[in-house]
Amino acid sequence: MNQEVVITCAVTGSGETQHKHPDLPITPKQIADACVEAANAGAAVTHIHVRDPETGSGGRDHAMFAEVAERVRASGVDVVLNLTTGMGGDYYVGEKVPTDPGPGTDFVLPIERVSHIDGILPEICSLDCGTMNFGDGNLLMINTPDHMRVAEKHKQALGVKPELEVFDTGHVWMANRMFEEGLIDEPPLYQICLGIPYGAPATTGAMKAMCDMLPEGANWTAFGISRHQMPMVAQAVLLGGHVRVGLEDNL
Repeated sequence: MNQEVVITCAVTGSGETQHKHPDLPITPKQIADACVEAANAGAAVTHIHVRDPETGSGGRDHAMFAEVAERVRASGVDVVLNLTTGMGGDYYVGEKVPTDPGPGTDFVLPIERVSHIDGILPEICSLDCGTMNFGDGNLLMINTPDHMRVAEKHKQALGVKPELEVFDTGHVWMANRMFEEGLIDEPPLYQICLGIPYGAPATTGAMKAMCDMLPEGANWTAFGISRHQMPMVAQAVLLGGHVRVGLEDNL
């Protein structure tokens, strides 16, 4: 039996990848144009970050998010907007005094992390569902249970559907708990994120383990980063899920 597969395109991301590809979208216009191009190529959802037009680094400027959304909507393409709320959760542990934030820290209260969706009201926005070591070095991605609940109550009040980004099995457990508490409306939507150091690896076993934890009736999609992108796309389809591709992940 054939299964319809929803494709999400993560067009730019927020990592320091601006020097890896000459056509990585940086400005709001470039990001919006990439969303339109992805939609015309078959993507049903576009996952959107914004970047500083001068440096190319990821940011959370409200006006830039609004401009991207306005441009995509004005284009007339039929595509779902999925805005990130991941920015604002980065904490670099100080090398000399651990409680002193190191350079690059961007750590704010959860209501600030989701405030850019208020005037845009995208169909979907992401929620990172746990705390983890993020790459080598001293970077932590911090998402405490109470912070997640604050963010979800706000999204629920706005009618914006959360995409539950789960990087490991414990994140699935936490997302399931919020669903049980009524903070996530039915049906829940999970994004299984694989291959990011140091969450779950990009393997069939890891994807299957996380899928097996999902509540009955849940929708889910998955991606792997870098060279794992296409193998994980194929594996997600074989397991009955949907897929995410794009320069955010494969760079």
